[in-house]
Amino acid sequence: MNILKTLTWAVLVTPLAFATIGCEDDGPAEEVGEQIDEAGDEVGDNLEEAGDEVEEAIE
Repeated sequence: MNILKTLTWAVLVTPLAFATIGCEDDGPAEEVGEQIDEAGDEVGDNLEEAGDEVEEAIE
């Protein structure tokens, strides 16, 4: 019974350990993804500002 308990913990903890190790450094794809997210946020902000200007011009 003890071996089954140990194996169960090993199976549950091992993926968590690999996930933690894999997330430490940003690779090139992660950096590109962040740049794309920032560009999307900037476009959204600009569209919101343009919408506000159109709304003010209509009033």
